[in-house]
Amino acid sequence: MNKEERLKDIVKTRYAQIAEQGKAANAASCCGATTPTNKVYNVMMDDYSDTQGYVEDADLGLGCGLPTEFAQIRTGDTVIDLGSGAGNDCFVARHESGAEGKVIGIDFTPKMIEKARRNAEKMGYNNVEFREGDIDDMPVGDAVADVVVSNCVLNLVPNKPKVIREIFRVLKPGGHFSISDIVLVGTLPEALKQDAEMYAGCVAGAVQKEAYLAAIAAAGFTNIALQKEKPIHIPEDILGNYLGAEEVREFNQGQTGIFSITVYAEKPGGASDPKKITLLHADSSGSCAPNSGCC
Repeated sequence: MNKEERLKDIVKTRYAQIAEQGKAANAASCCGATTPTNKVYNVMMDDYSDTQGYVEDADLGLGCGLPTEFAQIRTGDTVIDLGSGAGNDCFVARHESGAEGKVIGIDFTPKMIEKARRNAEKMGYNNVEFREGDIDDMPVGDAVADVVVSNCVLNLVPNKPKVIREIFRVLKPGGHFSISDIVLVGTLPEALKQDAEMYAGCVAGAVQKEAYLAAIAAAGFTNIALQKEKPIHIPEDILGNYLGAEEVREFNQGQTGIFSITVYAEKPGGASDPKKITLLHADSSGSCAPNSGCC
């Protein structure tokens, strides 16, 4: 098994456990962490509970943003959700695209697919389907989707440029994506990187922010913009599990950062639509203001 296969196997095993056990199994995964006293921190996830279309049983606390909030999904759109998990983002997207639209969730963990399909059946959604497969080789034809969304998933995939090229392939000309993900600025302490890889690679799999955006441009996307950016603050009692006191101080005062970003981009070729690009930019505090232009 090569490194890429090994990392995928780590993620698949971990997320199968979360699918079976729910949020309790997520305490030490991508969006959560525990301390020696078993206190649980949700250090990355955003709150979906007030979002229209939200289904509590489908929310396993695995996200790091709210991409559907920024995805500008329209009635009748075909939407693909990458790493769809138990289906939460798909159900929110379905609320936006309506009964006239179609939502396709893709996940490579069979137990997640099973859970998502049960949730869709309970909701009576016959225009939401879930397909098992890798997002770097999607089980979808060319030029199918109007919109692609994803929430804290590309950082788990070893070959991110390949996924981005796949997104380009499955989007219709003029289609767009809105993706929330984890990126880095500066170099993480090695101890943190190693532990993150043990817990499904959520931070260890993240790449530098500039490299992430460059890969999007290299795939041919245009109108690339950050819709939201927020720092991820790791509590000191978690850092203390892996770093000495002086290392914790240096980490907190240094230039290293872990960020959640929501990034938007378009596939060229569609009819011009000035209403489509209504982007929100993050300020230094992580909050957003319409058309502030600060990113």
